[in-house]
Amino acid sequence: MRKFEGDTLLVATHNRGKLEEIAHLLKPYGISVVGAADKGLAEPEETETSFAGNARIKAHAAARATGLPALADDSGIEIDALGGAPGVHTADWAETGQGRDFAMAMSKAHDRLVESGAPQPWRARFCCTLVLAWPDGHDEVFPGTVEGKIIWPMRGDQGHGYDPIFQPDGYEVTFGEMDRWGKNRISHRGDAFARLVAGCFD
Repeated sequence: MRKFEGDTLLVATHNRGKLEEIAHLLKPYGISVVGAADKGLAEPEETETSFAGNARIKAHAAARATGLPALADDSGIEIDALGGAPGVHTADWAETGQGRDFAMAMSKAHDRLVESGAPQPWRARFCCTLVLAWPDGHDEVFPGTVEGKIIWPMRGDQGHGYDPIFQPDGYEVTFGEMDRWGKNRISHRGDAFARLVAGCFD
């Protein structure tokens, strides 16, 4: 396992909220975090069929372009009764041509579950894979998950994506009803980050 030894980490995302979360998590290690937008990087096409594959594309493209170690993630929701869909197509289900509509995507997931005739509880999990890549082509991969179930109707206006229909195991509230920092402690991204920190920063 290669340790991170620099003082600046490039995060291959254009999402300011995600950048803030990562900066907060790495603050104790004295590492400054810069985003892909700060470096004028385009978003590469995600052509792989796994979260790890797509995270690798983003991390290596950013590391090659800047000469900095780069961290990327790919994440989504897998619903058992839908054969693991939407999976890597989680964001694609929300595409409209005028931006992403996650209320539409959640309705699509619910409609497909009803059409499938699958009995409740509708088991599901959020998945996140983090890839830390170096300019020399080396990378380390850290998967994280959180198990739960799909509920309907949607509940809560916190978070993003499919959070209002996902109720994590052991909780009576959805991710959409949790504050950001509370969710981060138990989320798929939090799980992957704990593995990343243990492997490369501790």
